[in-house]
Amino acid sequence: MASKSAKKYVYFFGAGKADGKSEMKNLLGGKGANLAEMTNLGIPVPAGFTITTEVCTLYYKNNRKYPKELAGQVEAAVTRVERIMGKKFGDPENPLLVSVRSGARSSMPGMMETVLNVGLTTKTIPGLIKKTNNERFVYDAYRRLMMMYSDVVMEKAAGIEPEEGHGIRHKLEHAMEAVKKRKGFKSDTDLTVSDLKLLCEEFKEIIKQTLNKAFPDDPKEQLWGGIGAVFQSWMGKRAVSYRKIEKIPEDWGTAVNVQSMVFGNTGNTSATGVAFTRNPATGENVFFGEWLPNAQGEDVVAGIRTPNPVNKAGKTADTRHLPSLEEDMPTLYKELYAIQKKLEKHYHDMQDIEFTIEDGRLWMLQTRIGKRNGQAAIRMAVEMASEKLIAKETALLRVKPEQLDELLHPSVDPVAEKLAVELAKGLPAGPGGAIGKVVFTADDAEAWAKRGEKVILVRNETSPEDVHGMHAAEAILTAKGGMTSHAALVARGWGKCCIVGCSALEISVKQKEIHVNGHVVKEGDWITLNGTKGRVYEGQLNLLPADPEHNPWYKQLMKWADQKRTIHVRTNADTPNDSIIARNFGAEGIGLCRTEHMFFGPDRIKAVREMILSDTLEGRKKALAKLLPFQKADFIGIFKAMAGLPVTIRLLDPPLHEFLPHTDNELRELASDMQVPFDRLNAKNKSLHEFNPMLGHRGCRLGVTYPEIYEMQAQAIMEAASELARQKIKVVPEIMIPLVGHVNELVAMKKVVIETAERVKKEYKVKVAYTVGTMIELPRACMTSDVIAEVADFYSFGTNDLTQTVYGLSRDDAGRFLPFYVENGILKDDPFITIDQEGVGAFMKIAVEKGRKVKKNLKLGICGEHGGEPKSVEFCHNLGLDYVSCSPFRVPIARFAAAQAAIKGTAKKKK
Repeated sequence: MASKSAKKYVYFFGAGKADGKSEMKNLLGGKGANLAEMTNLGIPVPAGFTITTEVCTLYYKNNRKYPKELAGQVEAAVTRVERIMGKKFGDPENPLLVSVRSGARSSMPGMMETVLNVGLTTKTIPGLIKKTNNERFVYDAYRRLMMMYSDVVMEKAAGIEPEEGHGIRHKLEHAMEAVKKRKGFKSDTDLTVSDLKLLCEEFKEIIKQTLNKAFPDDPKEQLWGGIGAVFQSWMGKRAVSYRKIEKIPEDWGTAVNVQSMVFGNTGNTSATGVAFTRNPATGENVFFGEWLPNAQGEDVVAGIRTPNPVNKAGKTADTRHLPSLEEDMPTLYKELYAIQKKLEKHYHDMQDIEFTIEDGRLWMLQTRIGKRNGQAAIRMAVEMASEKLIAKETALLRVKPEQLDELLHPSVDPVAEKLAVELAKGLPAGPGGAIGKVVFTADDAEAWAKRGEKVILVRNETSPEDVHGMHAAEAILTAKGGMTSHAALVARGWGKCCIVGCSALEISVKQKEIHVNGHVVKEGDWITLNGTKGRVYEGQLNLLPADPEHNPWYKQLMKWADQKRTIHVRTNADTPNDSIIARNFGAEGIGLCRTEHMFFGPDRIKAVREMILSDTLEGRKKALAKLLPFQKADFIGIFKAMAGLPVTIRLLDPPLHEFLPHTDNELRELASDMQVPFDRLNAKNKSLHEFNPMLGHRGCRLGVTYPEIYEMQAQAIMEAASELARQKIKVVPEIMIPLVGHVNELVAMKKVVIETAERVKKEYKVKVAYTVGTMIELPRACMTSDVIAEVADFYSFGTNDLTQTVYGLSRDDAGRFLPFYVENGILKDDPFITIDQEGVGAFMKIAVEKGRKVKKNLKLGICGEHGGEPKSVEFCHNLGLDYVSCSPFRVPIARFAAAQAAIKGTAKKKK
């Protein structure tokens, strides 16, 4: 026994008592904490113990060595399990078998798969046969142990990475398939005792030849091999890849769960299954799951056999002929139904549960928070709040802002679908539509996606090694597996379109082609997936944009979000059409209207070029006069679309060379139109090119040197506003001067705008309120904010340029190395995606504090790309900004993130 003063590394659970509880997730991992909690709730859980996440951390700190107390504590825990289960580990007469599972604090598909039946050896096999009176079952359990252990412990954990199709698991499966083929068997269950005995001997030979190591025949060696494999898998390639995608810290570590085995494959009164307390694909409040009679748990999850629906409600057109647990074992189904209700009520969230029935007795193996797609997450959150299971604030915090994005995803056009060539159908594991080119490996999916190709990853079944390719793909399609298979679970967590169990697909990874219902689909061919219906179509079908406004749960959730948030959400829009889309998504104004986007139309670009290339003020004004009616018409359209909401218009910002011809032919054509010699125009064109245009003659610097440009733009804005004012249409123009570094630039430009605006108002004889503010996008502007605030009516942080100038980093060039910085932990996030709070954020904080010291009610916003990114929105809320502004399709996400920021802020204050 371990001494009382020794550090506790092993937590026991069993017979209604547990050392741990659900709150100890960080120490025991999600699985361990929940096993302890279920035991404490009086739910039937096979006895076992959890080795803490601290051991994982120490294992890597101490050069892959365990703390000295661990061995004794594990031995003591095994003894307690033996006492409760009435069996002994390694005993030839009455052997105890255990499973070894990984368990990080949050579910990680990249971690080690379960190893079952640990403790089965040539010495314990006879005793188990005598005890169960089922020789076939015992040898089936033995061959499963060899398949799992050799794959997970002896190959993967040892860092062996064979070529696809050459791994130990593949070789063992190939040997088993050969026996079935030779005997004319279709299912694994057709194999006889003598088949399995011979197969076990053949497995031992293949393992020894392939891995140069004998399969261990000592139960303790098997147990410690399994424990070590869990810790090794924490730093395995697939786990590291998944952690990067999900932003899970490396120092969390994983726990190990060792639990006594109960068997779902001892005969017809045994079964195994996985279920969810609500439908994880739709969110509907119905018990949903899958089961298999006379099978082990991995059979359901691994997708080796297509499972049956757990109840009558879960039957589909494809599974209606399969018997449900509700029909086959009604008493046990009722017990399971009552347990799942109890668990959801206890945890206040949808649960993903694993169960086994051994000889007519129900055992619960696991409960955890169930993964769900965006559509399901929203429906569950709203319905649970309406059922008073959770508070509205909890409902709002439970949905990830990016899950809303899934509702904004396209679906397959039903008209096109009726005319399409259907290749196959499977189980609808992830909703929405997707089109892409077929690829067969995760590495290809990632490589093709990196070069801008849309791909659909097609596999027989996916495994945790595929997560990087699954993440890169538009959608996932598998030939095997059910709604609880690896592909379904991972896709659901990411909101990816996904179809599983598409059994008609005959996939040849080697030939890189699919044979399906008389069709051949090759790598690079286009296919379309309807993940909502589980249908696969040939070619590219039309996708319809999403329509969240017809989703009652989305509308209700967004209503609650708008009631909670305190920061306004605007949009970045340059056209009336974008403005209307954004308003429909709930935008409360325009935070950035980029006037230069209006200059690129074919009917205007020549006038813009004439203006730029003119040598005289008169020539520039003549060209600007041609542009004025275009700009005015654009502003009228945008003001009308925004119907009285504020519209912040940024005056011309980019360097002039961006508008110039790129070829000699275009320049000759322009010279002819302007009636000037080509050489003169060419010389002028060359003179405008800059070495570093991002920091050159742009923004207000253009306005200072060519005030007539800003004068024309101010005139167009005010004429548009005045015309609408005459029609009694409310307009709120906010005129924004870009790239101000010195207050004198703003003073000069504000003077031009005000003189022009007042002249126009006088001409039109109308009253139009307007404001003149500036973009804060240079470090100097932040540091002198108190001086600038004396002149500016409002600030809008241009965080794209502020990030460039604080970092001294060109956004256009950063793509070559920034991903490397993030992957290697130099930077936690890409600063052009998420505001760098310590650097860029510190400058913003200085600007806010200095500006509001001078003007208490100075209006502050942000209009960079960060305005729709949830972490950045939370930062802006905490900074006290009045609004964020983002692209139209990010507006709902920004609204939602703002509500979450407000709730988190209130919770912090209460603490």
